[in-house]
Amino acid sequence: MPSASSEPQPIGLRSALLAIAVSILWGGNLVSIRAGLDSVPPLWSAFWRMLLGVIFVTVWMLRRRVPLRPAPGELGPLLILGVVFTTQIALLNSASTMTSPAYGVVILNGYAIFANLTGHFAGKHIPAVRETPLTPIRVVGLVLALAGIAVLAFGRPDRALAPRPLLGNALMVVSAFLLGVRQVYTRWLVQRVDPARSVVWQMLLSVPLFLVVAAVSEPPVFTERGLTWLAIAAISYQGVIVAGICFVVWAELLGHHSAGTLSMFAFLVPICGIALSSWIFAERLPAWLFLGTALVLAGVALVIRMDNSSHS
Repeated sequence: MPSASSEPQPIGLRSALLAIAVSILWGGNLVSIRAGLDSVPPLWSAFWRMLLGVIFVTVWMLRRRVPLRPAPGELGPLLILGVVFTTQIALLNSASTMTSPAYGVVILNGYAIFANLTGHFAGKHIPAVRETPLTPIRVVGLVLALAGIAVLAFGRPDRALAPRPLLGNALMVVSAFLLGVRQVYTRWLVQRVDPARSVVWQMLLSVPLFLVVAAVSEPPVFTERGLTWLAIAAISYQGVIVAGICFVVWAELLGHHSAGTLSMFAFLVPICGIALSSWIFAERLPAWLFLGTALVLAGVALVIRMDNSSHS
């Protein structure tokens, strides 16, 4: 049983620095996904990413002497987490083949909207879920961020990187929604299940699901390109850094802090993602991208400020 407090705690300096570091690393995630997808199809990419991640996290968990086997009553909630996680990652990788990393990273960052909305309504109707409630000012911030997501969803990214932008953006919005829901659900779950075990099991359950679906729907490697060193490096980054280290740190943070509050630290993710996509892929950055990003960040900043004020 984790020792985390059931009541969300204010964000301290250590938690803030960890959340910022994870957000910066996540900023490179969609860029690395897109780099790997030029060689490895999306569901196979997700399979290898999760296989690497689950190996890393399992070793870390065993070194901490955390039992891998779920305790009585844990398997059902872990199965739900695994299904939501697998669906969200599958949508993320599929969307990344259709839209550009710069647009995708900002839209995915909109999960903060859905984490706050889910946490508010779940907290009102489910006593065991304790999240920061919405206030009028927080609603204004979320509306601003949602307007930014809408601008981006109907935007027109660089065609060389976005062959089907509207569909890709729509799938990315759904992935962002599921990510927000998963943040709140994980916050609830890690009050009852060790955070490391929740991370391991969501990935462990996703590995056979990705393997089966990928095996019947995709070739292992795009034959016209072959397996490249860039794809290997990209999937390794996703598996060890993102699916391993970042997921563990984030799960630990969710054991102590509100999912809505933590999700607001993701304001660094789009900035890093846009910069990396422009640098690595020479992606053109139109004015609509900056407008949508500004709205998202303005809304996020407003919610962070009000949340910190309410804690103080």
